[in-house]
Amino acid sequence: MSITVIKPGLQTTIQSRPRTGMRHLGVAAGGAADPLSLALANRLLGNAWDASALEATLLGPTLRFGADCTIAITGAAAAATLNGAPVSFHETIFPRAGDELVVGATEKGARVYIGVAGGIRADEILGSTSTYLLAALGGHHGRALEEGDILPLSPKQIDRLQTPEEFIPPMSSSWALRACESFEAPELSAAAHASFFGINWTVGRRADRMGLQLDGVTLEVSTSGRMPSAPVFPGTVQCPEGGTPYILSVDAGTIGGYPRIAQVARLDRHLLGQLRPGDHVRFLLREPQAAIDELRDKIEYWRGWLPDIEQVI
Repeated sequence: MSITVIKPGLQTTIQSRPRTGMRHLGVAAGGAADPLSLALANRLLGNAWDASALEATLLGPTLRFGADCTIAITGAAAAATLNGAPVSFHETIFPRAGDELVVGATEKGARVYIGVAGGIRADEILGSTSTYLLAALGGHHGRALEEGDILPLSPKQIDRLQTPEEFIPPMSSSWALRACESFEAPELSAAAHASFFGINWTVGRRADRMGLQLDGVTLEVSTSGRMPSAPVFPGTVQCPEGGTPYILSVDAGTIGGYPRIAQVARLDRHLLGQLRPGDHVRFLLREPQAAIDELRDKIEYWRGWLPDIEQVI
């Protein structure tokens, strides 16, 4: 029982949970770029929140099913068809053996998640099946899917289910990210600090699972490139001496030598996976305790549909 990849899309990988507890060894976290959408797909399918699923970036794949199974699609807004008939996101879909699913280009948001009841069998490395492309770890031979790949399944049949309307995340081309000042924020000039938190940034063309460049004003920083390397994390906003900020995403390394001027708060970090070139981004300054309080409120809200939400975000 399997899925055959007819067309792989732009970049489709198998993703699951991040690799945690190993940053001191130089192992990047990785995992789904938008773990909330991954969890929402798996919730519809009776899977654990982190069951292996497909993550498609900007343009989805064409897949042929080798057996009857149950799937769910979540994440970015895109058109999808099964044997030419439109199918909806955020509800269970029941392909039969031989059926073909086509997921088109995303219209808002960057990544679509395709889960299968029972999960997709994948290579587990260092506690996760997530594909980490830079080191060729996990997933399907450590790489993005290619035409002709065959993905083994352990399918199970489940009842029809839909995500409640209040738990469907909206997709947009304008995003607000709550963020706290980070260690080198004092290295920004007063004008640069005001600009960073005061303007709408545009996501540049350099945007992938490693991070996203922000286009807008040039920020003035005073380290002149002489800062020693220091720990960084997904959500860290660095500002090289050129003055162009860069948000680190899930596949970012563990250390960096550029000033860390901000940190996207944990409660909004999953949104980074849906930012795409041309999107607008506004940073909302939060004190650490306020970010913690808002995280607790968000967890309490989502617990009504995703009991494991604390592990997800």
